[in-house]
Amino acid sequence: MSAEWWAPFEAYLAKERRYSRYTVRNYRQAFEDFYRWALSARLWERGVEVLSSRDVRDFVIEGQRRFDRRTLHNHVSGLRAWAKYWRQRNKLPTNPFVGIPLPKLERRLPTFLTEAQVVRLLESPLRLLENESIDAFTAWRDRLVMELIYGGGLRISEVVGLDYGHIDFASGVARVLGKGGKERVCPLGSVALAVVKKWRSEFAVRTTPSAPVVVTARHERLSPRVIQAGLKRYLTLADLPTEVTPHKLRHSYATHLLNAGADLRLVQELLGHAQLQTTQIYTHVSMARLQQIYAQAHPRA
Repeated sequence: MSAEWWAPFEAYLAKERRYSRYTVRNYRQAFEDFYRWALSARLWERGVEVLSSRDVRDFVIEGQRRFDRRTLHNHVSGLRAWAKYWRQRNKLPTNPFVGIPLPKLERRLPTFLTEAQVVRLLESPLRLLENESIDAFTAWRDRLVMELIYGGGLRISEVVGLDYGHIDFASGVARVLGKGGKERVCPLGSVALAVVKKWRSEFAVRTTPSAPVVVTARHERLSPRVIQAGLKRYLTLADLPTEVTPHKLRHSYATHLLNAGADLRLVQELLGHAQLQTTQIYTHVSMARLQQIYAQAHPRA
């Protein structure tokens, strides 16, 4: 990979934009894919400065054979930001990724669990503890993780980044640093807060403001991969679809709020969405649920 065209941009994403390492990783994958393609097409040796919109269109056409539409959209979005960065620094005369036609995306409704399914999932760690399949530390830690995602609407990166100093135990809210370094306040709910308190009093070694809440058995900050693997285990135990991810558990949080009558803009604030349009997709899920209830309950449905 051409380091001189990537490394400064990577530092900008991480240090100035304060993107998560997962977002930076996705940008890197997009750049690496484009770099390999440009090498094979003998475009890179010609010079990045002379890349044209026609070159990018060829890249998109070829990419449709290798990626699904959403991945391709994400790659072009990342490359557009990369080219914008270098154009602002006078290294590129234009941004060839602007205005490139992309295949239309299908509007996919977010997957979510019902309230009863969420209860089964959240009870799974303690069921394993009762069967002596896991130890108490792991059971309560994993229960805590799922409560923070479902009870507080936290992203997985926000869960692993949560420190004790971020939680106001008196008011039951947490300050989290979301995408783009934007801070928001998340009510945790009485159940999630009770689990946090139990965890802190019975299992935590360090509870200073800078100490991480969710830790390994060695009391080091937990990695997202451990959370993802654990969730699949509990989904299997609860006889639920294993393709449900931590993010889809957050989808459930949003959907259940709207089903109960929460205001859309409030849910936008709780989720940390920059645009209301991002949150509006959950209204479609809620409407679908209302139509289902109507069809089942009304005599003239």
